[in-house]
Amino acid sequence: MRIAIDAMGGDHAPDEIVAGALEAKDVLKSDDELILIGDEGIIKSCLVRLGASPDTFRIFHASEVIGMNESPVEALRHKPKSSIAIMARAASHRQVDAVLSAGNTGACVAGCQLRMRNLEGVQRPGIAIVLPTLGGPVTMCDVGANIACKPIHLYQYAVMASIYAEAMFGIQRPRVGLMNIGEEERKGTDLVKKTHALLLNDPKINFVGNLEGRDLFQGKCDVVICEGFLGNVVLKLTEGLVEMIFTAIRQELTTRSKLMALWFKSVMKSVFRKYDYHEYGGAMLLGVNGLSIICHGSSKARTIKNAIFACKKFADKHINEKIVERLSQMAMVDSNGQ
Repeated sequence: MRIAIDAMGGDHAPDEIVAGALEAKDVLKSDDELILIGDEGIIKSCLVRLGASPDTFRIFHASEVIGMNESPVEALRHKPKSSIAIMARAASHRQVDAVLSAGNTGACVAGCQLRMRNLEGVQRPGIAIVLPTLGGPVTMCDVGANIACKPIHLYQYAVMASIYAEAMFGIQRPRVGLMNIGEEERKGTDLVKKTHALLLNDPKINFVGNLEGRDLFQGKCDVVICEGFLGNVVLKLTEGLVEMIFTAIRQELTTRSKLMALWFKSVMKSVFRKYDYHEYGGAMLLGVNGLSIICHGSSKARTIKNAIFACKKFADKHINEKIVERLSQMAMVDSNGQ
């Protein structure tokens, strides 16, 4: 399997990205290849700095970088030699089997959609993240790829995310919840109500009904469906809230007892190991005709390493083939998703 890695994307690029590739290379099979995309001189210098040969990886040179705050579409148009643009182009030309980036999320989504196209039957790809909870991993889709959803889009997210959760985490008939402002069927926007009806009428989807935000981490479902705007808000809110709570507890304990603070630090390390999103590598862009993982901007070496392993597992489980087969069996709906 050939996996292209955007070496220039992320807050800690290129060092952490290249370090993650090196860690993964040591345990991959001999017929697997990691290809780094970015400024060749910078990447080779980084390899030397990390104690590796500058020729350890094949490199696709990219003289430009798309920044985190740049407009995705404009950046792709004006920076055709950027690492993200070259990465997506390599996938479209079948030079690589999978792409991976911790760079500008919007540019990654736009580049993959533009170049890789969609799987047969998929109307809009969605970003699926994995939330570690006390009840096990919860897959949420979409968290930012599509903010102008139709009911059919959310319905397809439920289909794709269910297949993903079952294949990646061994969850039989994943329970699907629809994010809403209340559990009652009559609540929510027109989009949510129509999506609710589509999900309810498909016996192949294990739909458990509407889900309130407070239920997300309570083990009530295995898959959460929402449109990209809401999903991204939930994701960022969760990240900020967790950081704030642990910081507040640490500060409070430090003012009371340094011994308690040290004890709390060891406990938190154990908790983070169990529920750390870095363990899942990144978010899968479900629905594109290929394999694309979008990593968090703060990704470290182990995040990249785990994302590479996730690419391998996704391909080995033939998830895209299962999505195409399942969508081909869908009940007919009209073009407006009614």
